[in-house]
Amino acid sequence: MLREIVKIDDEKCNGCGLCIPNCPEGAIQIINGKARLVSDLFCDGLGACLGHCPEGAIEIEKREAEPYNERKAMDNIVPQGADVVFAHLKHLQDHGENKFLKEALLFMKEKNIQIPKGLDDHGATEGQSPCGCPGAKTMTFKKDISDTEDGKRPSHLAQWPIQLHLVSPSAPYYTNADLLLAADCVAFALGDFHKDYLKGKALAIACPKLDDGQEVYLEKLKAMIDEAKINTITVMIMQVACCGGLLHLAKEAVSQSRRKVPVKSVIVGLEGEILKEEWV
Repeated sequence: MLREIVKIDDEKCNGCGLCIPNCPEGAIQIINGKARLVSDLFCDGLGACLGHCPEGAIEIEKREAEPYNERKAMDNIVPQGADVVFAHLKHLQDHGENKFLKEALLFMKEKNIQIPKGLDDHGATEGQSPCGCPGAKTMTFKKDISDTEDGKRPSHLAQWPIQLHLVSPSAPYYTNADLLLAADCVAFALGDFHKDYLKGKALAIACPKLDDGQEVYLEKLKAMIDEAKINTITVMIMQVACCGGLLHLAKEAVSQSRRKVPVKSVIVGLEGEILKEEWV
């Protein structure tokens, strides 16, 4: 993606290292006597390091780079202590980077890390989603899911929220659950989606083509596998080519996780038929 990111002038850099403590994300390291940008994933492009280079060797440029990953950055930041965490969060807040700030606060909540005083929690408090929307409050439903006398089929949805950007991997309904990861269009195409596939499972939905922040999806799935200890993943996708990205995402999450869980692929045809169902 095209975004703003740090650029270091190798000729101007004298290797003094003054930029290092001012990059809590861990994007810059001294290698062979020079400051180097070691990972696009860790550089937020906000330039906290700019004013601390006595040689003027650091600037911001716009170029193709991997998307910044707030959760990976937080893995580097948290071990540095509360003061560094606060400085990072305050930096995001001061620059109006609310999306990254919400991700960071949600990360801290999931890891049971105290949020520093003086920061708006941006909806990352108990029972709310990282977007701060009351309509995305974490809920578990207990209800009778037997068919009614009038023949109407009940909903088998047992939780809220369901969109992968809004859910928390630490939500109780994911603990030791069988996860159903469904592309957005599946439930509209498949008439018996609730009865045949959703029943008894925890749900997360996503669109592998239109949704931004796929790297966040990957981290959340890994957290569900390693921390929530889900039992299985059933990935339901449409037969269109772009939908295959969701299955790839699930398989990649399993490959990068400490635990290994079985993954089932279910491909739904455009007219609502099951084209293929297999463990992969």
